[in-house]
Amino acid sequence: MIKMNVGIIGGSDGLGKTIVYYLRDEFDVYITGRDHKKGKSVADSLNVNYIESNTDLANISDILIISVPIHHTSNVIREVAPFMKPGSLMMDVTSVKEEPSKTMEEVLPDHVEYIPTHPIFGPRTTELDNQVIVLTATKKGEWYDKVYNYFNDQHMRIIETTAQKHDYMMSIVQVLTHFSFISTASAIEKLKVDISETEDYESPIYNLMIDMIARIVAQNPYLTYYIQSMNNNGPKIRNTFADAVIELRDVINNKDDEKFVEIAIKATKHMGDIKNALGRSDKAINGLNHEFTLLNKSIGSEVGLRHIYSGKIHVGILEKIENKTAILRKRNNIKRLRVANIEVLSEKELYDWKIINFDNKVESISCVFSKNVNIEIIENTVKNIANIIDITLTDKYNGPQISDDSISLTFEVVALSKEDIEKVKELFTGFGGVIR
Repeated sequence: MIKMNVGIIGGSDGLGKTIVYYLRDEFDVYITGRDHKKGKSVADSLNVNYIESNTDLANISDILIISVPIHHTSNVIREVAPFMKPGSLMMDVTSVKEEPSKTMEEVLPDHVEYIPTHPIFGPRTTELDNQVIVLTATKKGEWYDKVYNYFNDQHMRIIETTAQKHDYMMSIVQVLTHFSFISTASAIEKLKVDISETEDYESPIYNLMIDMIARIVAQNPYLTYYIQSMNNNGPKIRNTFADAVIELRDVINNKDDEKFVEIAIKATKHMGDIKNALGRSDKAINGLNHEFTLLNKSIGSEVGLRHIYSGKIHVGILEKIENKTAILRKRNNIKRLRVANIEVLSEKELYDWKIINFDNKVESISCVFSKNVNIEIIENTVKNIANIIDITLTDKYNGPQISDDSISLTFEVVALSKEDIEKVKELFTGFGGVIR
């Protein structure tokens, strides 16, 4: 499958753009977009090709991926179907599968295979490992095993099912959860609650819930709307949710504690493995606190902070944590980074980054030691000093200027800074040596 042409209609934005990142190193990737100026700019920045015409892209693609808004997907399939190469493959990546599957079956010629697909992750995903992808092919041709094996090699979790089963499952996973989350956000807005003020009272569970709600409502609202409106199971799901809310409201307003307990227990039993759910949520809560703990312990010290989305690493002295923001001093500059968006580098990660990004300092140090000094102990001790990259013995001297019970040793020391080399000199002196 290496170096085949992969076309992505809608590859200049959203999930389509994310897919480009995953495929560009292994395939010749071509993209289209509604905004040609933006599309060309994105293609240049990602080092892939840009084509203005969807039909021209279909004509050259071995694999054509449709990544456009849900309500445009079927129209795009119809537009490009007559121009697909014989023996090629069409895929789509929309959140509903029944309509795209039906359209592909109706309009694609027999010489084109199709695999309706749903990657169940969003544009902010940074790796494919353990991500879920659903395949809803109605028939499996020559392409199917190749596609399956490719996803398997990326360590993805592959689900094979029908379009109908997929859409029902997504009516729970997406339609119900999005609807309830947006309803909660809307209620908070109607109550005119200041979210920042609630942070003074927040529990870890509330914090997680607000973060999840914010993640959903921050999505393109048109995307969220079409996930709701184009899933055939949507009306039943939303009506059932509304009925449940009204029932619970009335039970509490009527002070019917027994009925409330009955509903709560019944719902809890239906949730399945509660112990696993508690374990996963405990991990999430601990994860929220972990970065703060590391950062608070590092105040006043040098740290490396990796931005989880841009990947950029910032190194400096951590001055303080203020309003969930890390204040980092980099020489004479101050950098403010949201704690939620950063990872703290381990000592080894920071050390490795410095080796690559800093200009290493090299110096030969000559020092007179007692003749019976253990050179191996000196070298091993120096190597344990922070920011020392290497130490090598380059010369031994016992000439006229050196007493008979002493020896002059010259070491070449490679370090990250001049200050680190000075620490080596201090160590030599501590071993009883005299710097020449």
